[in-house]
Amino acid sequence: MNIRSTELLQGTLDLLILKALALGSRHGLGISERIEQMTRGTFRVGPGSLFPALHRMEERGWLTSEWGASENNRRAKYYRLTTAGRRQLNMETKRWGRISLAISCALETS
Repeated sequence: MNIRSTELLQGTLDLLILKALALGSRHGLGISERIEQMTRGTFRVGPGSLFPALHRMEERGWLTSEWGASENNRRAKYYRLTTAGRRQLNMETKRWGRISLAISCALETS
C-alpha cells in the first residue's frame, strides 16, 4: 500500500468526519467539536479544512445535508451519513487499522 501525504491527510479528515457523524446528524461546529472530543484535543479542525471536506464528501454521496436551527436558534446546515457513507466509514476504519499496525511495527523495529 503506497499512500501519498495528501491522501493520508485527506483520508484522516474524512475518517474523523465520518466517525463524528456515525451516531447522528450534526452541524459544522458540532462536527468540529466532536472530532476534538474524540481525539482528546489532538485534532482541531477549522472551517477552512472542514467545509471543503464536507462539500467533497457530499458530492461523493457519503453525506447528505439539510438546513435547520442550531442550539442557539441560528440557521445551520446539518450533515448526516448516507448508506454509502456508512460503507465508506467501515472501509476507512479497516484501512486505518492496517496503516496504524504498519506504523506500530515500524516504530518497534530496532
